[in-house]
Parts: sequence; structure tokens; C-alpha cells
Amino acid sequence: MNDWSSMNISASGLAANQLWMNVIANNIANANTTRTPQGGPYRSEIVNFQAVGGTPSFQSVYGQALTSPNDGGVEDGGVEVSSITEDTSPLQSVYDPSSPDAVNGYVQEPNVDIATQMVDLVSASRAYQANVTAFDAAKEMATTALSIK
Repeated sequence: MNDWSSMNISASGLAANQLWMNVIANNIANANTTRTPQGGPYRSEIVNFQAVGGTPSFQSVYGQALTSPNDGGVEDGGVEVSSITEDTSPLQSVYDPSSPDAVNGYVQEPNVDIATQMVDLVSASRAYQANVTAFDAAKEMATTALSIK
């Protein structure tokens, strides 16, 4: 790991969590959208994360650390968004014959669960804040190290 690794890892977490919060905001904004340009109601989106460079096993990291004790031989890590996928859970059918989107009196509504979205938003927000705290700590350590030299 180089001197800036911890800041790079935190920065990747900040970017990934910001995108996650944007997707959640889009889901909430479209919670009542019954007609999209693609046709049909809006389907909520799910953000999928993965480790940057894949997930190494403990044994491989330990082996690299033994062979290269100076920096552990470990690649810089972090997180990235691997994909944003549509939620395939079933849509809700609501009886509303007055709606222009009604078929046989029923309207298909989005599969956005506001409670779930709010829980995800709190999780993303807390993860974002944790990355800010880690970044600030790394910055403070780097500043202190520079002042000692």
C-alpha cells in the first residue's frame, strides 16, 4: 500500500455511496410513476457493489505480506459500483378505474417500497459519513507526518 491508499479507499467509498444515494432518491421520486418512456410502471433500481480488483482471499494477502514485509504487497483496495439492476419483485395492482393507465380497472404501480428505500438511505448516509471520517483521519495523519519531517 502506498501513502495515499487509505485516502483512495475512502474516496472510492464516498463515490460509491453518493451514487447509491442518488439511485435511492430516483427510486423515491418515481414511487408513483405508472408510465415510463419504456412503457409500464417504474421499477426500482438496486445498486450492486464489488471490491476494486476483486476480493483476494485471506491466505493470498497473508502470503503477500510475508514475502513483502515493507508494504504487505497488497494492492490498493476500495469499492466500486459493479452494476445497477432493476428490482424484479412484483408490481402492485391497485383498483382505480378512473386512471388513464387502468386496464380492466386496475393500475400497475411501481414496486418501490418507501420504507425499504428510507432504510437504504440511512445505511448509505452512514457509510458515506464513515468514509468522510476515515478520510479526515488519514489526512490528519499525513499532515502530522509531514510536520514531523
